[in-house]
Amino acid sequence: MKFNQSVLLNGLRIVTIPMADNPSVTILAMVEAGSKYESKKDNGLSHFLEHMLFKGTPRRPKASDISRELDSIGANYNAFTGQECTGYYAKADARHLDKIIDVVSDLYLNPLFDQNEMQKEKGVIVEEIRMYKDLPQQHVQDVIMELIYGDQPVGWNIAGTEENVRAFTREQLLTYRNANYVAKATVVMIAGSFDEKEVLKKISKVFSVIPDAAKSSKLKVKESQKSPQIKIEAKETDQAHIVIGQRTFSVHDKRIPTMDVLATILGHGMSSRLFSKMRDELGICYYIKAEHNAFTDHGFFAISAGLDNTRIEIGIKNIILECERLKNESVSDAELKKVKDYIAGTTMLGLETSDARAMFCGDQEVIRGKIESPADIIAKINAVTAKDVQKLAKEIFVNEGLNLAVVGRFKDSEEVREYFRFK
Repeated sequence: MKFNQSVLLNGLRIVTIPMADNPSVTILAMVEAGSKYESKKDNGLSHFLEHMLFKGTPRRPKASDISRELDSIGANYNAFTGQECTGYYAKADARHLDKIIDVVSDLYLNPLFDQNEMQKEKGVIVEEIRMYKDLPQQHVQDVIMELIYGDQPVGWNIAGTEENVRAFTREQLLTYRNANYVAKATVVMIAGSFDEKEVLKKISKVFSVIPDAAKSSKLKVKESQKSPQIKIEAKETDQAHIVIGQRTFSVHDKRIPTMDVLATILGHGMSSRLFSKMRDELGICYYIKAEHNAFTDHGFFAISAGLDNTRIEIGIKNIILECERLKNESVSDAELKKVKDYIAGTTMLGLETSDARAMFCGDQEVIRGKIESPADIIAKINAVTAKDVQKLAKEIFVNEGLNLAVVGRFKDSEEVREYFRFK
């Protein structure tokens, strides 16, 4: 995969990812600002701002003007807010490159923040917050973050609270945007079929008006834990949704490739150890997965599953046993090869489209500060040894960093505390 990087005089970064003869093109504008850049009273403001950027500009005064223009060319478009970044994108037939550059840059640079639209959107976001709380498989992910990190930005809900959302003012939006949506914090990705020289000229021109101010900073994540922690949220559900989370390390750690291998061994694919044990052998769940989430200054490993309410004990015990097995037994050469080939295959398959490549480069540039090619990533994966995996398992699967979040028909953490720990 080819990509080229440019930096404008104001500090804005542009990444071009040419894809010869690809029928589509994607523009993705990302800013290094998310929920970790918020204060307690501003919690949810990054997400609220993301919504408001689609509510009109001087050239497109109504939300329907923006959506109608993009719908008229059959574009896919949306936005997202995370802990450390927010992104806005549009993907269309390559013939419509100029149009999507114009629309995405306009909404990014020139939002109106109309008071009436703000009031309406508050109701929309409150319902979004309530919707996710009603989805236990999703809500348990918020519970585990609150459990692990507590009362600091990384432990708060990205969407904020209903109280905060209802109280947001136009002045708060403007202050937050002026502090964060600056050239040095912005990266623009263009992926697909296009003329690179022409694209660079167009992006440089439209984004030349972005403020050339100092980039805002965020508070460093505080880590503190000495023993296993459990948080249970009682809810009448047909399944118990759980997340077992382990404190780990940031995206800059040299052990990231080993962690990717370890996570894949446990919970990626239908032949992974947890899938084979929990679904094929025990028949106590439909979904189970393992993943590592790494950010600029923290990371956590999470195993998520939906379990039969009456068999949560056997489920948790077997997940713990599979983690301990990685500590006590060396992975075979055959399994290690299978996992490496799986990672290589899924990595390449995940980069077939223009939007996937834009996101691949954007995530790395914003979170890591450096873009690695798929070939370089796969080479590091292939260098991981069975000894590396076992050593890492011994380092992370310890009681001092062990956490369990449960959403289901349980009211007391003592029901699971006695068997939730490593030996």
